[in-house]
Amino acid sequence: MTTTLSTTSDSLLRMAMRVDAVLSGLCGIVLMAAAGPISGVTGFSKAAEFATGAVFVVYAVVVFLAAGLRRVRTAGIATAIANLVFTVAAVVAVIELDLTTAGVVATLGSGVYTLVFADLQYLGVRRIK
Repeated sequence: MTTTLSTTSDSLLRMAMRVDAVLSGLCGIVLMAAAGPISGVTGFSKAAEFATGAVFVVYAVVVFLAAGLRRVRTAGIATAIANLVFTVAAVVAVIELDLTTAGVVATLGSGVYTLVFADLQYLGVRRIK
């Protein structure tokens, strides 16, 4: 008996979008649930932490659903661009806001995360035939 492995050219993009959605959603839920304590550590306001968490949850739902589209290329491009925008926003926040050291580290870490996923999604888009 022979087993064949079927792959599609959009599998990397779909995987990168789904993993990004799940991790962003989990992070968003944590930010919303613990906005007060987290704001005390980062230097962001409680409202900013909660709003960021809500945006992450909405982003996660949209990206997860988009990863299931029949034609995912355009959604993948939009997701990669959204991740690049967040990376730039993270750098601007660190420069412009009065954050704690933990806030700077967390914000730059999230910027690195979004940059990595933007790259994975870009690579996934490029693989589509």
